[in-house]
Amino acid sequence: MPICPVCRFEADSWVDISDHIEKIANEKSDPQHVMWLNRNVSQKEIKKEELEAWLYNYFEKPESLSTWIRRRFIEKFYSDKPHPFMLAMQKPTRGILLGYVLEHRHFLQNWVKVLSLIVFNTDKEDVIKYELENISTEYLGINGKPSHYELLIRMGESLGLSRQIIFSTDPLPLTKESIETWRHIALNRPWIETMAAMHSLEIAADRSNKNYGAKIHYFNTEILSSDKYSKEVKDFLREGYEADVGHAAEALNLIERYADTRKSVENIKVTVLKSLEALDKYLFARLERAMQFEPEIIEVIRQ
Repeated sequence: MPICPVCRFEADSWVDISDHIEKIANEKSDPQHVMWLNRNVSQKEIKKEELEAWLYNYFEKPESLSTWIRRRFIEKFYSDKPHPFMLAMQKPTRGILLGYVLEHRHFLQNWVKVLSLIVFNTDKEDVIKYELENISTEYLGINGKPSHYELLIRMGESLGLSRQIIFSTDPLPLTKESIETWRHIALNRPWIETMAAMHSLEIAADRSNKNYGAKIHYFNTEILSSDKYSKEVKDFLREGYEADVGHAAEALNLIERYADTRKSVENIKVTVLKSLEALDKYLFARLERAMQFEPEIIEVIRQ
């Protein structure tokens, strides 16, 4: 059952969905539908038949759900024109890294809250175990290793910010908006959609992305052996880089295992797209925060 990627209107065919989008966008000038067309399809007026073909090819291409999710992520963030934050991380400055620290602290707090809701809402033993391990790794630390959250704070300290400043800094509006999107998904959509929304974000640091067409990695891995960056910076970045390459794939495989109806699959795809839009905004919040330390970073955004 095809679903409108903007408002979840359900129909019997992509012909009906294209008619719906065209009518809402053009006749009623609904900003959300117009914005979606401009961002994803074309900023020029297109015929309904062209829109129908685009929707069908985009959502119905015969491939696994996990491959579809990965493809959408790489198209959005690692294509021929990567996201500006990903570009900035190829040679991150102090400002870029501080922007990362101050906004990502809020992201990680929200991350464990949302994963806790997945645990609460599912009875799948493998999913519960997977999410509890994620929560422990990200927020508590396991086997004597500091949590990813703690490593983030230490990175901020090594760059000159005290814990007091880090913990007292409120999130920027774009970060708050993105967190609200993820919380809304967690509170209003089935656990499997929430799982897809959150763990699709982990594709960002997956070292296998270049096998799927990514043009760059999440950060320049030469940083890990460079004497230009502190041990704390390298420890934080290495934690994500050296994580099991199959970690994101494990989540995607679980999602695919329990997405047992076409309607479930279509809803997961729509939810993932909304989550990726939230990630896009959130990454710009990191850049916005970085500008408070280095105003010249505006040039990175303009490129």
